[in-house]
Amino acid sequence: MERRKFVRNVGLLGSALVVTPPTTWSNSLCSNDSTYTPPAEVPLAEVWLDGPMRWAQLAFVERDPGHYDPDFWLNYFKQIHADGALLSAGGVVAFYPTEIPLHHRSQFMGDADTLGYLVEGCKKLGMKIMLRTDPHATRQDTLAAHPDWIAVTADGQQRRHWANPDLWVTCALGPYNFEFMPQVNKEIIQRFAPEGIFSNRWAGHGICYCEHCQRNFKNYSGLALPTKEERLDPTYRQWAEWKTKRLRELWLLWDAGIREVRPTSRFIPNGFPDKVLTGQESDLFFADQQARSGLIPPWTNGKGAKELRATLGNKPLIGIFSVGLEEEFRWKDSVQSDAEIRIWVAEGTANGMRPCFVKFGGDIYDKRWMDSVAKLYDAYYKNEKYLRNTVSLARVGVVYSEQTERKYGGQPWQQHSGDHLNGMYHALVESRIPFDMVNDRLLSADDLGRFKLLILPNIAALSDSQCMQIQSFVQRGGSVVATFETSLYDEEARPRSDFGLASLFGVSYQNKVAGPQRNSYLQLHHQPQNAVHTQLLAGLEDTPRIVNAIYKVEVQPTTAFASPVTLIPTYPDLPMEDVYPRVQETDIREVYLRQVGKGRVAYIPGDLDRTFWKMLNVDHRVLLNNIIDWALDEPPVTTIIGPGVIDSTVWQQEKSMTVHLVNLTNPMMMKGPFRELIPIDTQVTVQVPAEKKVSRVKLLMRGTEPAFVRRNGKITVEVRGLLDHEIVALDLG
Repeated sequence: MERRKFVRNVGLLGSALVVTPPTTWSNSLCSNDSTYTPPAEVPLAEVWLDGPMRWAQLAFVERDPGHYDPDFWLNYFKQIHADGALLSAGGVVAFYPTEIPLHHRSQFMGDADTLGYLVEGCKKLGMKIMLRTDPHATRQDTLAAHPDWIAVTADGQQRRHWANPDLWVTCALGPYNFEFMPQVNKEIIQRFAPEGIFSNRWAGHGICYCEHCQRNFKNYSGLALPTKEERLDPTYRQWAEWKTKRLRELWLLWDAGIREVRPTSRFIPNGFPDKVLTGQESDLFFADQQARSGLIPPWTNGKGAKELRATLGNKPLIGIFSVGLEEEFRWKDSVQSDAEIRIWVAEGTANGMRPCFVKFGGDIYDKRWMDSVAKLYDAYYKNEKYLRNTVSLARVGVVYSEQTERKYGGQPWQQHSGDHLNGMYHALVESRIPFDMVNDRLLSADDLGRFKLLILPNIAALSDSQCMQIQSFVQRGGSVVATFETSLYDEEARPRSDFGLASLFGVSYQNKVAGPQRNSYLQLHHQPQNAVHTQLLAGLEDTPRIVNAIYKVEVQPTTAFASPVTLIPTYPDLPMEDVYPRVQETDIREVYLRQVGKGRVAYIPGDLDRTFWKMLNVDHRVLLNNIIDWALDEPPVTTIIGPGVIDSTVWQQEKSMTVHLVNLTNPMMMKGPFRELIPIDTQVTVQVPAEKKVSRVKLLMRGTEPAFVRRNGKITVEVRGLLDHEIVALDLG
């Protein structure tokens, strides 16, 4: 079976059934071909995948053996109700008495077994064990014995480690990973019988020019390795494709070797350059998106979770979060503020991730984070059944495109293309609209079945078949909102003469992208007697015009459209005496709305989403929200009333449904870390499924049962003093 089918058949992991795992694993790109045939049947009682909900990662440093107190950590794990442990095992340093030559054991360990003691203690606590390896660096003795295992720079020099010059960087795609690390994996599995191995920094650091990479890439492509990393360079794109395939072979090789020793165990890579393959190959996944840095908004953790869930489905997704700063200068023994930790973890949990804190080093210099994590984990432990989600109830899907990200660009108006998604994401958060992410390679009727609205924020590169899938979605009654150059390029980012979705948009491309549009505006046509105009311009009634987008695609309508928003062209912004519009009004539409069967389609030719992200102009957020509401054309599953910025998600569990509220209202929202949490009051109304009855309402994080109002199939509850994260839980009968 494919792994996706394997996990689907596992279901709730009942013990009465058995499953048949994949029959063969090939290693066709490895230096030594190998195959593996696992046992025919694996009892489901041995499959642990969906169990742990609260993880703890302790990343040892070489000095820890003999210097740290393992019982301190075991007591803490017990206190916080951690049921999964991610512990450092080997690679750069072995924290157990390894018998593999060149596998460097900690020089501080003596005759002890540092890892073994902690593993035994965790198992006595009933915790599941994932052991961590790091194969990205090695020592001088390895270089002397196997110089071809070391990464090589473009000028032919073996690569010293950038942070510790006593170490050498290994080649991720050569014999060190394909021949040496399988021995390490096997020894770890045989010795400790963990649930799996998680490998950090396993995928390499840039282009390696060692003899193996030169030969293998030449055999694959017929080309020499690219001389530098340029995303749009054809040779570099070939190399990125080859690297992805090579890493997949490595993933399967390591996983096969692990399963050969212990069939229920898994290999979990830290990151993989293709999210669809990640979803196909993983039975569970650890997302290593630890904390904010720079100008990263706090909802980024939720965004990463949404993107992974788009390909993983309901497979367990564990979110690794740091208790320290994640900044350029890497203060790894630092401590985040309590507020920052709570918001970051809340975003992950609200979006379906299971938390896993990571602490570097067994010695603790600053314990301020420990109470924060303990309080969070205690609340999650008490409410575990409400966090075992079965399905998201979001009706809006936002498409993200790895092929657009990798292959599209080059023109001035195509720079910062990821800001289209950021702008749309932020607008949805501010508008309090529950939504999920959709991978553009997963657009089948099954993939899109639960959505009413699909949003395409400049999904420029789409194949003909992908365009057909989107058209079929609309034919089935779905709606679409698309912006800018969506579908103007095929899956290889080759330009089309017209939109691939031209028949859906009702417009034709006029071979030009205008901009940057300085001092240009959107004319708003208020017609109270026209329902479309009224809905689209709600909240903008007191102005005849708002700021325009920066770039726009020139299009010609091919059918009749209403005209609530039209163009005021660019006019001089200096000298001051010349700042007046030369053209007062045009009939050039800047929003195209049409009914297509039972669905609705909105096409925005401007980069309104990207401009919103750049300027955060409130009028743009209002207009985007109105366009989305018009396209959705159904009552929302939740309505949230009150001040502030609140991210919301809606989930169903076996006997309940939950609404997660994450309070992002903070002056440090766009530049961390949060200093404090600012309480707000809000009112939440939830549409309950028609066949369900609500027996009880709870506010899980504060442990209370508030009064609620039941009216017309909806439940309304007041949430006073929302600090960081609240979960409104409805018990269903």
